[in-house]
Amino acid sequence: MSDTKDECVICNLLSGALAVSMVYRDNSCSAFMDIQPVNSGHVLVVPNRHTRYLSGLKEEEGAQIFREGINFFLADGEAAGQEVFHVHLHVFPRYVGDGFRLVLPPTYSDRPVRQELDALAEKIRSTMAGE
Repeated sequence: MSDTKDECVICNLLSGALAVSMVYRDNSCSAFMDIQPVNSGHVLVVPNRHTRYLSGLKEEEGAQIFREGINFFLADGEAAGQEVFHVHLHVFPRYVGDGFRLVLPPTYSDRPVRQELDALAEKIRSTMAGE
């Protein structure tokens, strides 16, 4: 469990230290492609400020995070299964027969290549912009 901003994988993604397929970014929050998606289009929505728990969000950050989404999953705290200690909201697109349950599908460990993530990020950005 990472305790500091310097050790936080999400902070490293937001700073550009790690590759990320960004969908959206404003002053409070960012949304980017999950590298281990449950379904195609799986996005993480995060506050830009390092915040370990939901209770640490400022009102504006929380409001902005919860404006996104279709189905939401947020593990808040170790007992809830939180593994990356920077608040992050999973947004899952759902499809008829997608096989999603609390037990992850067999393809969960197959990570898509960066080009596929970048293409999906562009498609989502275009849709959000109404193109």
